[in-house]
Amino acid sequence: MSGPAKQLKGRAARLARLMPSGASSAARTPFVLLVVLLLGGGLITLLLLNSSLNEGSFQLSELKKRTTDLTDQEQALQRDVDDLSAPYALERRARRLGMVPGGSPAFLNPDGTVSGSPHEAEALPPVQPSVMGAAPPAARWPAPVLPVPVAPPASRPAAAPVPASPSVSPSASAQTSGKPAPTTSGR
Repeated sequence: MSGPAKQLKGRAARLARLMPSGASSAARTPFVLLVVLLLGGGLITLLLLNSSLNEGSFQLSELKKRTTDLTDQEQALQRDVDDLSAPYALERRARRLGMVPGGSPAFLNPDGTVSGSPHEAEALPPVQPSVMGAAPPAARWPAPVLPVPVAPPASRPAAAPVPASPSVSPSASAQTSGKPAPTTSGR
C-alpha cells in the first residue's frame, strides 16, 4: 500500500482521487488571466468615464459663458425698453406723431349726464429735431419737497402758524417774482 490514498476508505478516498496529487501550474493560469482581464477592463472603463466627464465639463463651461452673454444682452435690452418707456421719451414720440395732450377728461355717468367739461385739445408747437435728443427740462418734473428748518419752540412766536409742508416749485416761484425759473438738466 503506497501513500495516503490507500489508507482512506469510502467517500474520503473518492474525494482524494479527484484532487491533484502534484503541484500544478495549469490550475493557476485561468485565475491569473481572469484577474488581469478584470483589472484591464476596470482601467479602460475608468479611462472612458474620465473622458466623458471632461467632455461634460467643457460643455458646462461653454454653456455658462453663453448664459452670461445672454444675461448681458437681456439687461441691455431691458435698459433700452426702460429708456423708451420713460415719460419724456413717450411724450417726444407722441409729439413727433402729431399727438397733443388731452387735458381734463369728461365722463359719462350711468344716468346719462356728463361730468366734466369736454373741449377740444389745443395743439402744441412742433418739436424741433435738435431738441428731440435732449433731456427734458427740470421744470416739467415736480420739484422735490425739501424740509424747511423750523425754529425751536422757545424762540418761535406763538401766533405764527407753522406751514405743514411747503412745496413751492421753482417755476411757481419764478412766475410770482417775474424772474425766469432756473432749469437743470436731468433724467
